[in-house]
Amino acid sequence: MLVTGSFKRNNSIIVGVAGGSGSGKTYFAKDLMQKLGDLAEIVYQDNFYIDQSHRFDGDGGSVNFDHPDSIDFSLLAQCLGQLKSGMDTDIPIYDFKTHTRAKDKLNIKAKPIIVVDGILIFHPPEVRAQFDYLVFFDTSEDLRFERRLQRDVKERGRTPEGVKAQFQKQVKPMHDLFVEPSKHHAHIVVSDDCNYDDILVNCCNSLQAKLV
Repeated sequence: MLVTGSFKRNNSIIVGVAGGSGSGKTYFAKDLMQKLGDLAEIVYQDNFYIDQSHRFDGDGGSVNFDHPDSIDFSLLAQCLGQLKSGMDTDIPIYDFKTHTRAKDKLNIKAKPIIVVDGILIFHPPEVRAQFDYLVFFDTSEDLRFERRLQRDVKERGRTPEGVKAQFQKQVKPMHDLFVEPSKHHAHIVVSDDCNYDDILVNCCNSLQAKLV
């Protein structure tokens, strides 16, 4: 379903791309970045996880990464505010193998379009207030789980058993409680039956038109 609406324009356009874990939002954000080229920069919510090294049990069961309290949204809102006002900003780098923040930081340039990717970015009001354009991926639970399983085993050193247990214990309940309700804030809601290429092109064209 396509939801229309006007959005604000400031020094930089801030685009939020949200949806459940494994919904396809990161794939879309990267495709959008590729089409926009030098006009855009990307910020990932995952970089703003708080240090969990003292609680992590080796397979994720003791840490709820899908609860808003696991993310430093105050810092994310601050960084987005700086970018929106035309200032470059430094953001944390989160290491998913040690579950700590790296000593180095990642410099983000204040380009005309800033794309923000994250499952919970539409939930906190202070972050949501920074967005000019909001896209939500409303993907079926089965597909989201399959994608998360493949990603966490391949990229984050998890076991299939641990991923499955975490999905049922934390991911699904948090999705139903926090992620799904944030959908109503979106300008565009992308469901499984939407034409992905059309959504991508239309979104890209809309953003580029705002820069004229």
